[in-house]
Amino acid sequence: MSPQAGVPWADTMLLNPTIIDDPASDTLHMLFRATGPWPQSQTPGRPLPYPIFLGYATSGDGGKSWQADFSRPCLGPLLQNELHRIVITGADGRQHINHANGCIEDPRLARLDGELYLTTACRMFPPGPYWEHDEPTQCAPAWATSGKHSLGPAATKNLTVTVLWKVNLPQLAAHNYAEAFTYISPISDPLRGDNRDVFLIPRKMQIEGRKQYVCLHRPYHPELYDHRFAGLPPSIFVACADRLEDLGGPLAAHRLLAKPVLPWEVDRVGASWVPIPLGGGEWLLPYHAKQDAVVGYTQSFMILKEGADGWPEVIHRCPDRLMFARKPWELAGRFKTPCVFTCGGLVRGDELIMSYGAADTVAGMAWVNLPRLVAHIRCFDPVGGLL
Repeated sequence: MSPQAGVPWADTMLLNPTIIDDPASDTLHMLFRATGPWPQSQTPGRPLPYPIFLGYATSGDGGKSWQADFSRPCLGPLLQNELHRIVITGADGRQHINHANGCIEDPRLARLDGELYLTTACRMFPPGPYWEHDEPTQCAPAWATSGKHSLGPAATKNLTVTVLWKVNLPQLAAHNYAEAFTYISPISDPLRGDNRDVFLIPRKMQIEGRKQYVCLHRPYHPELYDHRFAGLPPSIFVACADRLEDLGGPLAAHRLLAKPVLPWEVDRVGASWVPIPLGGGEWLLPYHAKQDAVVGYTQSFMILKEGADGWPEVIHRCPDRLMFARKPWELAGRFKTPCVFTCGGLVRGDELIMSYGAADTVAGMAWVNLPRLVAHIRCFDPVGGLL
């Protein structure tokens, strides 16, 4: 899939899709990130904004072809500039600060407790042409960047905050988008800086004596979670809490899961999408890493195991660059750093099917034999050494 001429919200970039199967049919469902210029929301004196929307597509042939609804986004930012309008009604019926007011990107879907949940990286205000000049506040209204408001650093710095939604799959499949998504809460903490690659582990874990909800996250400033991590590049952390709504606040507990250890990881590592249970308390975790602007992003895998205290820990880590940009359409895009970025996957038989963004411009699909992949990863220790 690629950007669509004549579709204002998807004519510049279409990328980073997530996928999930349907218990009621053979249909696969996709949410994808898309953007285009939005002059109707431009603030005088500010660059042209590029708000980010989610679109919807389905596949009836196991992911080989997709039919997208380009008539409208399935989930989009409200794009309000007035302070008192940056609110949204949550699942509890109350009004909350709308952290998804400016953009909704990088979707990940997870089933948990019989419900379908979505996590999205959000900003309060849309970015400008970020592939040219990645300054988050360049399209924010002057009152926001002045700090003279009650919305905190999420508005002043236009930080990325991850938002949790509940998804009604039958309503989504029927294109009843207004009924398909319910805002729950942020699950990353804007008081601790920018945070991406946040998503749920699809079951509660027995951590330190009680069942807790668990998510993975990748703070840009790890030292804001613990001063001992000063100087650590962005890395994968685990958070746990008694309630989903507490994962992004002071009641959550946090632990470092994985930091850069391999040459192609030196700039950052982040979890890519919801881990796959392997049985025996083990999980297959897709993850990504960046070396630099020349080598770019690599997608690989690690295996986690629930430790004695319940916290997941890495037991195997693949040192190979398993997925990276090689094809012309994976390299030629607006984003010049080579980038293949997976946001979703599912298992059918022995096959792992993955959806990914390439060059921050288009979307692709990949297939791999799951038993062979897992056997390969088991050849290595927690830091990628050969066993």
